[in-house]
Amino acid sequence: MKNIIPLLAVLLFFQAPVHSQDDSFVEKNYNKSAYQVEMRDGVKLFTIVYTPKDQSESYPFLMQRTPYSIRPYGERMRGRLSANSQLEKDKYIFVFQDVRGKFMSEGEFVNMRPVLDEYRNKNDVDETTDTWDTVEWLIKNIDNNNGKVGMYGVSYPGFYTVMGSINAHPAMVCTSPQAPISDWFLWDDMHHNGAFTLPLCFNFFQVFGKDRPEPTMSWGSRPNYPSDDAYHFFLDLGPIKNANEIYLNGEIEFWNEMTQHSDYDVFWQAMSTLPHLQDITPAVMTVGGWYDSEDLSGALHTYKTIEKNNPDATNMLVMGPWTHGAWASPDRNRPSRIPFNEEDKYFYQKEIEAPFFRHYLKGKRKLKLPEAWVFETGSDSWRSFDSWPPEDMLEKQLFLHEDGRLSFSAPENDNNPFDEYISDPAKPVPYTAPFLSARSFYNQEYLSEDQRFASTRTDVMVYESEVVKEAITVAGPVEVELYVSTTGTDADWVVKLIDVFPDTADNRGLSAREIEVGGYQMLIRGDIFRGKYRNSFEYPEPFVPGEVTKVKFVLPDVNHAFREGHQIMIQIQSSWFPLFDRNPQTFTDIYNCGEDAFQKATHRIYHTADYPTNLKINILNK
Repeated sequence: MKNIIPLLAVLLFFQAPVHSQDDSFVEKNYNKSAYQVEMRDGVKLFTIVYTPKDQSESYPFLMQRTPYSIRPYGERMRGRLSANSQLEKDKYIFVFQDVRGKFMSEGEFVNMRPVLDEYRNKNDVDETTDTWDTVEWLIKNIDNNNGKVGMYGVSYPGFYTVMGSINAHPAMVCTSPQAPISDWFLWDDMHHNGAFTLPLCFNFFQVFGKDRPEPTMSWGSRPNYPSDDAYHFFLDLGPIKNANEIYLNGEIEFWNEMTQHSDYDVFWQAMSTLPHLQDITPAVMTVGGWYDSEDLSGALHTYKTIEKNNPDATNMLVMGPWTHGAWASPDRNRPSRIPFNEEDKYFYQKEIEAPFFRHYLKGKRKLKLPEAWVFETGSDSWRSFDSWPPEDMLEKQLFLHEDGRLSFSAPENDNNPFDEYISDPAKPVPYTAPFLSARSFYNQEYLSEDQRFASTRTDVMVYESEVVKEAITVAGPVEVELYVSTTGTDADWVVKLIDVFPDTADNRGLSAREIEVGGYQMLIRGDIFRGKYRNSFEYPEPFVPGEVTKVKFVLPDVNHAFREGHQIMIQIQSSWFPLFDRNPQTFTDIYNCGEDAFQKATHRIYHTADYPTNLKINILNK
């Protein structure tokens, strides 16, 4: 079972001392000091600073703030100061800080602490004020600095980097939010379009969500469950409320809060970073991965929102062929069982990240980075654009037809106006083929996995185009417009855009025993939408049984070339388990309902002139 994310692996990956080729480089070239940096309300945040021993010039700061521990504590040095070895060789004053309420810092931790609308007194704090106060202290108290600060971080530290970009200190000249969290209900980590990411949240919060009454260096104990089969473990668990009753025991405060806020109310809205991306002054380079199941949308929405609200800001985007944060470990990144033919796995670190910080923090070399560096899957090549999505594109619609056909022509008078299937919550469609441990977050490969395991199921509808005669590149978001009906009062809709390889496809250096590439149905983009939110995430509405209803939503952006001889496929289903929780298919509070709420339902997908189910895509002009 390769590429399965075990508990805590993601949490510790970017903060752990990773050994470089020269394990002694940091020790030879840097001094380590630890400080308790006082915030405006008197709370002290534990901060470790690595300063270059060479004092022949002044240095800028490169800072990370994290809830995942800045270990090692004490005298022991990190083996690496950055996953990008070029950064530590370029020499910065590296700053690492435990955020408020985590590990060795004082105070109370709040998940995705909301940005305050106003600050009435010195005790009003959020992550923007903590970042400001830290920068102010660093400038005044750390010798031999040049007065400039840069900030970066991946995932949750990416969220804190966004916070450092809002109401930024004048010394904060550049930031790089990488896989940043932006909204925990709409599309990042905890939910996708209102559907709950069950194993990720269940495993994550059992450790990360435990109360920490006083500063500590320890993560605490790891959870242990009786099953190594995630699909059956979470199926046997039953309704979500059983997780608390059987395993969590009401001890995880955020889980308790979350399950009392089933819809997109002020609890979730207050956490969103996007409304606060105004008046951004640092240069920003947002980084994401096309195969990042956790925060792909967070990266895209952060970039796009800054671009929309701050037209004069320096704002860049990098999207590569990576899983969550895997640009930090190019040799270990494997987003797909079919290997990518990347010319240089370290292209991003050497040619994008290092020059970005070098330019803005040290003023060296003219920066030649484009607005967007985007990897094109299918052709396996890096492409640069003046904007994202690119401007020079042709909008097209892929329409569903009877007999499983897919075409750019709209349906007219189909003899069979709809396809129907029975969706049974007791037998949900798996999101991945391998059997996984219940203690895993998810299978990292699933966003490019071969979908043949799903296409043979009777509760998965499959539509396929004719053979592509000339290669086409699809870029930007994919808009879904479904015309559906159900015998129930709620339903999930999973839509998958797939590249079907010809039977004669090159095996790309793989042995036949590893994988058969011929006929591979490679997932390009897929996502889930909880149907009761089709008109509003804040105010859900039941379906009227049997009534044709339009459901519209947007799949995250793609940049994929469908090569000559391939086919385009769309699959539609109503469960993606256990990556996402089961929809009972009755209109109810899913977090707190009982087993009796779960019912079979018959769903119909329409493809007529009046009800033309389609995907709107943008084709890049060559």
